[in-house]
Amino acid sequence: MISPEQNELMTRIGPGTPAGKLLRNYWQPVALTEELKGPRPLKAVRLLGEDLVLFKEKDRYGLLERHCAHRGADLAYGRLEDGGLRCSFHGWLYDAGGKCLQTPAEPAGSRLCDHIRLRAYPVTERSGILFAYLGTGEAPAFPRFDCFVAPDEYTFAFKGYWDCNWLQALEVGIDPAHASWLHRFFEDENPAASYGRQFRGTPADSQMPISKLLREHDRPEIRVERTDYGMRLQTLRRISDAHTHIRVTNILFPQAFVIPMNAEMTISQWHVPVDDTGCYWYSIFTSFGGPVDKDTMRSQRLKTYPAPDYRPIHNRANGWGFSADEQRSATFTGMGFDINIHDQWACESPGRIQDRTRENLGTTDKGIVLYRRLLLDAIRKNESGETPLMVLDADKAGTLTGPPAIDGIGPTGHMEEYWKESDAKRRKQSQWAASSLTA
Repeated sequence: MISPEQNELMTRIGPGTPAGKLLRNYWQPVALTEELKGPRPLKAVRLLGEDLVLFKEKDRYGLLERHCAHRGADLAYGRLEDGGLRCSFHGWLYDAGGKCLQTPAEPAGSRLCDHIRLRAYPVTERSGILFAYLGTGEAPAFPRFDCFVAPDEYTFAFKGYWDCNWLQALEVGIDPAHASWLHRFFEDENPAASYGRQFRGTPADSQMPISKLLREHDRPEIRVERTDYGMRLQTLRRISDAHTHIRVTNILFPQAFVIPMNAEMTISQWHVPVDDTGCYWYSIFTSFGGPVDKDTMRSQRLKTYPAPDYRPIHNRANGWGFSADEQRSATFTGMGFDINIHDQWACESPGRIQDRTRENLGTTDKGIVLYRRLLLDAIRKNESGETPLMVLDADKAGTLTGPPAIDGIGPTGHMEEYWKESDAKRRKQSQWAASSLTA
């Protein structure tokens, strides 16, 4: 059982907190690349409890503290001009690195700007997401994970806001047993019409709809193991003496998971704290088959997480869209057919910061138990000056590939061989992934 002190330690992420200091060792998603397209590529953002302004100047991104160093005016209303961001109050100009370039209201020859600098953080683009590094010293290297090395046409990025702490949002992805219940559909759709939707297609090497499989096999065996990148989970649903369904999912420490979307596409998803009581999830969908139909993927998701804020149309204020009629006849939750809303309800309904002292964990929660141990250990190491898990130099980052995320049906008794062979086969058949085979 988690103590109140441990719960506070893991969930509070503001500047100066132990968990906040840990998360600042890693690149954090801060926006979708497409959010900074258009005539005014600038937006206010809140990340890890800090109010910031993100902008693009030519080919360079800037992420600065939100308020001007002069008298605190809001730079989110500033002007993009003359190689930087100019405050609308007195015209002070800042470059992407936070350096003050001009204080035009001052007397000619003034050197005031030489001594002015805003807090600034580096930003880089990966697969449709802008990542920011809020830590000190040199930023870590990016691993060669599939979502980062796949060509642009084989990836699609999206995001959505959840009104809860980052940890309970992440933990839904470390709980593979819930799919048989939370995402239960009473009728199976034609898998041919399932593009872009999770739990509506068919597993690899099977014609059985995944919705039927999850519904009829709801007591999975779950195996967890530590890895160089965090942890791997195997979820086994025995169909018969001859065949077993397996889902191989992964936790990328500290706050992402990689799961199968279907037989040929994976989802890499980060849960990023806005502050202690809210977070965004950022997903990169990676296809091993054909290029991603980005227009279809985008239009599907905008229906429930509309731009520009990507806040859901269903939330705690309207009961997450709950319908008692639907719950009786169509879905287990009665909350529609978008599984993101199901997960959102499961994460938001315990409260904005869940009281984990009241939990009663079961055997299906073994992944959550292991992850919390990894998190507490990483916090301890970071506080003592040691290097925590997944703070990577270039050499180590280059060795981390994959990781395999598999959804398929194979021979009972040979599942370890099956998922590895399935991953190798998918990569060999891919236009881009053949060079990233994993052991």
